[in-house]
Amino acid sequence: MSEEGPPLEQLTRRLIDTPTPFLAEPRIAGHGSVHVPALVGDVLAAHGISADLKLIERFAGRDRAKERNPRTLTQILCWLLMDESLLGRIGPGELLRLLYDEANALAEKTAAKAWIDDDERREELARMALRGAGLRPAGESENVAEDRFLAVSSRERARLAAATRAAEERARQIREALAKKAAEESADKWSRE
Repeated sequence: MSEEGPPLEQLTRRLIDTPTPFLAEPRIAGHGSVHVPALVGDVLAAHGISADLKLIERFAGRDRAKERNPRTLTQILCWLLMDESLLGRIGPGELLRLLYDEANALAEKTAAKAWIDDDERREELARMALRGAGLRPAGESENVAEDRFLAVSSRERARLAAATRAAEERARQIREALAKKAAEESADKWSRE
């Protein structure tokens, strides 16, 4: 993130302006209209990356109930990653990671449409795309860009919440152990008297 990229507002505006076809139903198990593997292939080509059919085939989807939301988010990310400021800036591994792994992870708890409708979610996607390209938003230092990404990252919030729950559980176990030890010492003292 040492290099400055476009203004964050440029990418969040692009998300707001996502065309309706990118929000259409992904084609999964013969239903839907958007052939996501073809869309991903087009994005890869626009970034100057030759597409490996085996890697792209995983975007086809087999289970509509499980894959509808992640593939819709993949479609939204395809639109975002076609921004001129990002073209040719993201390597094939990172591009596929964003379009598949990140889309799957982000879609687990949040509807794809929310990544367009909610200000903070739009900012998260825009910052994630910039990070994937090794860029930071225009006008931000590396530290500010990193701090702001962590502040809006839903995955970081989930990680912190899990760490907090684990710390609270550990504290509860310690309290219980201390209370048990104090009770044993009290009982031992009482039996000696």
